[in-house]
Order: sequence, then structure tokens, then C-alpha cells
Amino acid sequence: MRKAPFVLLILLLASVLPSWCQDDSNGYFSPEQLDNLLAPIALYPDPLLAQVLVSATFPDQLDEASRFVRANNDPNYIDEEPWDVSVKAVAHYPTVLFMMADKLDWTTALGQAYVSQSTDVMTAVQRLRVEARDAGNLESSPQQEVREDGGYVEIWPAQPQYIYVPVYDPGMVYVRQGGYFAGVSFGRGFFIGAWLNNDFDWRYHRVYYHGWEDGGGRGWIGRSRSYVHINNVYVNVNYRNVVINRTVVNRSVNYNTLDRYHSVHRDVHYDNVRGNNYNRTVINNNRPENKIIDRNMNVNDQRIDTYRGHQPEGWRAQPNRPDVNRPQPNRQETFRPQVNQPQPNRPQVQAPEARRDNSAFGGNRGGFDPNAASQRGHESRNEAAKPAPAAKPAPRHDDNKDRRR
Repeated sequence: MRKAPFVLLILLLASVLPSWCQDDSNGYFSPEQLDNLLAPIALYPDPLLAQVLVSATFPDQLDEASRFVRANNDPNYIDEEPWDVSVKAVAHYPTVLFMMADKLDWTTALGQAYVSQSTDVMTAVQRLRVEARDAGNLESSPQQEVREDGGYVEIWPAQPQYIYVPVYDPGMVYVRQGGYFAGVSFGRGFFIGAWLNNDFDWRYHRVYYHGWEDGGGRGWIGRSRSYVHINNVYVNVNYRNVVINRTVVNRSVNYNTLDRYHSVHRDVHYDNVRGNNYNRTVINNNRPENKIIDRNMNVNDQRIDTYRGHQPEGWRAQPNRPDVNRPQPNRQETFRPQVNQPQPNRPQVQAPEARRDNSAFGGNRGGFDPNAASQRGHESRNEAAKPAPAAKPAPRHDDNKDRRR
């Protein structure tokens, strides 16, 4: 009988531990959070989306590649850079590269999700694609081929030489809209090259390296193979195992910036994201780390927080007029020595009583008397306004008098 409580405790733990372990193994993001995180890219073509997910684990290289591509218009130089092969692939599509580099917190969170819960990420992509298809906003077109294989929705390039990056509103494309178009549109096409060396194996929830060995002409790979120039930069036995940067999970992210990605689930926030040692990691006075800020300023300078939250006395903010009442710098005191101080090679001058100046420029004007100056100006204007005295008539010249002489 004494063993009964112990047995009951074991049974209770056995019923609780599986769900607890499963919750921990599911990763850091909930399904709703993943939907919001992946909504902007879930409708990308498979070969492009595969490169985006892998490259998201290299946010620093994406940032560097973005600056490189902005400065160099020739894509041929991309192959010579020391970035991961997935980053090089994305760099051939500037619109995608710039989007990822300009949203580094989102990109880093995407990479962390892919490293920690790749199966959940791919499940979320399929869930979103099904919603877009059922809403009538995802279908085949001259730019893309939408097909289903084994219950999985695949998106392939429809043309053998070009791939198109879709443009859509994540807040509208996954729900049925009545009365107006809310589907997918496309810009100009980009070349399909050897850099698109990855694809999805949806059945086994993985990104794999195909190396342009299409195995009999599978889908888009077979269509494009004859148009692709193969080189060892992207087709190499070293890429058979797709490499990801697992250290991205140690990178700090300002999760507050991710709240803007709520197009699918409006009431979902990221303030409860779980993680190892990167969960809301902050530095120096609870300031979230931001790579763009860190690159342009010294965030460890203590002077940054000297006047944080300080409101000058007498200052009152006004709506839509941010700096109207802010005190202006005293330029008289900043750039001119005070009158009471002795000047070199000049006799000391006794300053008159200081008068308070409430003008917009402020400051102590020393011996300047604004009232006296105003009076002098008033007298000068009155003097100028007086009519001029009449001119004396010129003496009249008598021509007859001259004749009589």
C-alpha cells in the first residue's frame, strides 16, 4: 500500500512528460507565429524559396551581399565572393536580397526557425499555400506552374529560362476576397542559372541539392537543364549535404519588430518566443542588439543614455509640431566671450544690467536695450514720413528789362 502514492506519481509524470517534451521539441515558434513569419515568402517558387530558407541562416552574409550588389551592377562578380552558395543564389535576385537585408530581424528569426524546426517551417508553407489556393488566389499562369503531388502544393517556374518573383499582399492572398482581385502578380523575369541548385522534397520535409542531375527530367529541372551553364561554383560534390549556419540561434533578435508581421493571425505577438540563449538577448541597459545600428555607432558609449527620458524645464510638446517650443541654443554665449570678462588689449567695460529677452532667439544680449532701439526706430520712421519742405521759387528773369538797358 505504501507503494501506491509512488506509483501514482510515476503515472502522473508519465502522462505529463510526453506533452512537455513534445512542446519543447516543437521549437521556438508556434504554428500561428510561423504562419505570420512565412506569409511574405510562402508563395515563392520552390527553387527560390529553398535558397531563401537556407540563406536566412547567414544574415551577416546577406547584409554584406546586399551592399555589394548595390555597388556593383555586374552579377558575374557574385560567383567570386566568399559567401555561402545559398547567399550567392539569392544575390542573383536583387529584389529578394534587398528585402531580406533590409529586414534583418525578420530574416534572422526565419533562419532560427528553419534551423530549430525545419519540419514545422515546411508544414507552415504548405498550410499557407493550401489556404491561398482554396481562396482562388494561387493558380498556374505563364509565370508559374502550381501543381499537387501527394497532397503537397508545389510551385515551379513555368518557363525554362526565367523565374518570376511573385508580388502579393500577405494580408489578403490567403483569404477569399469578394469583388476585387487579391491574387498574385509578377514583375520582370530573372534568369534561371546554375545557382538554383536546391529544391524541396516535400514528402520528407527537407531541402536537397539536385546538382542539375534531373534523374529523367523531373519537372522544372528537366525543362531548364539545357539552358543552364553548369560550373563548379554551384555544381559541386561538396554541396550534396546542404549546409546551414546553426549558430544563427545564438544571434539576438529584437522580437518586437516582428509584431508587424501579423497579416494572417492578427492577435499573435512574438513576446513569448522561446529559445536557448538568444531569447530576447539584450545588451547595455536592456537595449536590443541591432546590427545596422551597431555598424554605424558605438552603442557602448555611456553618453547615449545621459539625456534619455530627460525633458527640459519649461518645454512642452505639441502635437504635430515636434520642436516648436524647444529652447534654442544661446549662440551669443556660445560663440562670444561675456562682456564682463576683460578682453586682451581692450579696456574693461562695465556691462549694464542684463535684461531678460523672451524673443524666439533667447539669450542675454548684454547692453542691448530692445525698448530704446524700438523707440529710435519709431522716431526714424516718423522723421522719414514727414513731407519735404517746399522748394523756394527761382527768381524770375525779365527779358524786357535787359532790352531797356
